[in-house]
Amino acid sequence: MKRVAAVAGALVLGAGLLITATPAQAATGAITGLAGKCVDVAAADSADGTPVQLYDCNGSGAQQWSRSSDGTLRALGKCLDVSGGSVANGARVQLWTCNGSGAQQWTYTSGRDLVNPQANKCLDVTGNNSANSTPLQLWSCTGAANQKWNAPAGDDGPPPAGGAPMAAAPYLYEGWGDPPNPATVMNASGVKWFTMAFILSNGYCNPQWDGGRPLTGGVDQQAINTIRSNGGDVVVSIGGWSGNKLGQSCGSASELAAAYQKVINALSLKAIDIDIEDQEIAQAGPRQKVIDALKIIEQNNPGITTYLTFGTTTSGPDGNGQDLIRRGAASGLNLDGWVIMPFDFGGGTTNMGSLTVQAAEGLKNQVKSAYGLSDDAAYRKIGISSMNGITDNAERVNVSDFETMLSYASQHHLARFTYWSTNRDRPCTGGSADSCSGISQNPWDFTKVIGRYRG
Repeated sequence: MKRVAAVAGALVLGAGLLITATPAQAATGAITGLAGKCVDVAAADSADGTPVQLYDCNGSGAQQWSRSSDGTLRALGKCLDVSGGSVANGARVQLWTCNGSGAQQWTYTSGRDLVNPQANKCLDVTGNNSANSTPLQLWSCTGAANQKWNAPAGDDGPPPAGGAPMAAAPYLYEGWGDPPNPATVMNASGVKWFTMAFILSNGYCNPQWDGGRPLTGGVDQQAINTIRSNGGDVVVSIGGWSGNKLGQSCGSASELAAAYQKVINALSLKAIDIDIEDQEIAQAGPRQKVIDALKIIEQNNPGITTYLTFGTTTSGPDGNGQDLIRRGAASGLNLDGWVIMPFDFGGGTTNMGSLTVQAAEGLKNQVKSAYGLSDDAAYRKIGISSMNGITDNAERVNVSDFETMLSYASQHHLARFTYWSTNRDRPCTGGSADSCSGISQNPWDFTKVIGRYRG
């Protein structure tokens, strides 16, 4: 990862086909939110159009909701519905006969938002008002407390526990870029995991943060402690664009594996990311050494998650990346994710969402071919590691591009959806290098998109 300065659903009125099939049985219970109060059907009235509101929890049937695998939330035999299928901020939320429309689809995210995918907006307590009978509405997702909900388990599994999965772990860098307090980002975005960067060689084969800060006891350890004390955890990234890479400094695969293991042990890691760039990927020897070292790590650390991150062209991995994948397959490497960095294609590029999908399709095809997998299995072995705002090559990656990536990653259940970097997820106000995105945005806009990824 380079580290340089960078600047309708229709309203159903009884007409049309109604969905009468009952989904598989789901757990039923209260949905609690602001001030510990419950999502409530006004006056327990099951008539179509009855408002849904916030109210003191009382255990009544008007507050008993089931999350179903068809995407609906049901109470009193009917569905939580956006009035008129509106996608506008302030659209009223009501009870309505279940009809299969987009107005009745709800996704419970890792950040505890209830999102209507049709509008890409959140279930919201109007005016952040915790008074009884405050109506619920649709509103742009902000991460605020009036959009956070505790929902019962769905029939396709329990609600997410402990926040976002490690698949959604944006990069956080303590070396420069005015590092934000991770707790602030976690509270605002719902993200729980971060990818801490970067481990490099401080000489021969000795791993340190940026090749100069100790593995434990410094600012990196402090950030990890903060993340863990707030219910999250970290992936640690080894490599990057700059500095001395362990894959080149260590003399053999066994020495390289020992260096990786030192990092795993020192920081009690469940996951590592090998960011293989520059001369480490450009030479066949280091490529094979990294592959062989990762095999040793997987053998000696059952259950550890391993990612291998590298650059790409707009059509997928270049020759070095393709060779890396073939070597991994030939060696029997069982990575959790082959991850591309779909940026730095060339100056001035703007359609970065569609180019990312195009590059990821190329990656999928390479992994599919090398490992002999189905399309579905190959998708689940690949990932995206983007960059927000203005990239090193003056490309522009907008929040809308991240939405495109999120949709693609969610559709195909990618192994990883992340980006460089949380440090940059802010508007520019004269801070240090790499401390902002270079485009107009609100703080943590990009991380909030990442926080909605559930793998």
